Amino acid sequence: MIIVMQPEAREAEIAAVEAKIRSHGLEVHVSRGTERTLIGAVGDERRLDPEMFDPMPGVERSMHILKPYKLVAREWHKASSVVDAGGVPIGGADVQVIAGPCSVETVPQMDTAAAGVAAAGARLMRGGAFKPRTSPYAFQGKGVEGLTMLKDAAKGHGLPIVTELMDVRMLDTFLEHEVDVIQIGTRNMQNFDLLKEVGTVDVPVVLKRGMSATISEWLMAAEYIAAGGNHRIILCERGIRTYETAYRNVLDVTAVAVLKKETHLPVIVDPSHAGGKAWMVPALSCAAVAAGADGLLIEVHPCPAEAWCDADQALAIDEFAALMDRLDAIARAIGRRVDRRVATSVTPAAPIAPDAKEAA
Repeated sequence: MIIVMQPEAREAEIAAVEAKIRSHGLEVHVSRGTERTLIGAVGDERRLDPEMFDPMPGVERSMHILKPYKLVAREWHKASSVVDAGGVPIGGADVQVIAGPCSVETVPQMDTAAAGVAAAGARLMRGGAFKPRTSPYAFQGKGVEGLTMLKDAAKGHGLPIVTELMDVRMLDTFLEHEVDVIQIGTRNMQNFDLLKEVGTVDVPVVLKRGMSATISEWLMAAEYIAAGGNHRIILCERGIRTYETAYRNVLDVTAVAVLKKETHLPVIVDPSHAGGKAWMVPALSCAAVAAGADGLLIEVHPCPAEAWCDADQALAIDEFAALMDRLDAIARAIGRRVDRRVATSVTPAAPIAPDAKEAA
């Protein structure tokens, strides 16, 4: 850390800053210029924060000279990490696709979705049992029953599951149901108590970017998890909130390139939440793969028009199968490939009858 003193700073004020640095176990290097004095803190600067020095008399400003995130920084871990997600490697040469419905609704819906996702070649299945919704009156998810439905449907096709954890009190339930990958959603990116708890378990975590979070804030959230001992972290860009209203969120493709430079963690992209419309998903997915994303998180529903949540952004199963072919072509053009279970076409699944939805 560097502390820049004001031009008129007195020796006593400089000495006070030096003393505070030493009190935290760091050494001090003082550089006296013609106009200003710079005080350098030498050592583990994670012990220090600018707020400790900025209010002190004679201090103009203070700043970290090293990145505040250490464990997730590429600076300290040059090789790109590969996370084992239920036996599926995320990171490395292959691009992985995680697909499934936004929310777990009925057993027929989940069985049909799992069959379609597997046939199209995706290696993991997503599904929301607990749903964070803007309105308290909207469908909130099936809860524990939904976890069982998701697990049973995916298990029949050998698909590890990815599902969102919203409440730290449900972590033990997730572990009991052997959830393969825990997702931390955008609204909980800075729920630090939740991050600390998932940092104590040996389960991969997909950490979505907060809807207005900076790259640094996002990586610091990942640092919370890593600091607890869990280094199996996958970052997920899902679009950020801006002034634009033509689409749900702005997919920050630039973030993929920046993260590849800043961190060794795998980076995936959620094109469904970024665009908010199904017709946008193929283009955004291709852009993400071309930019270097290690995977995609795509919403797929047997009958999107009947979806209980985010119906506008879900792909039908036949649309998803066609997209998988396009994604593989994009990946191969940049020296990678989409890791697919199969390479055959998929017959569109029959829509779920409306009365099946009513029965649930």
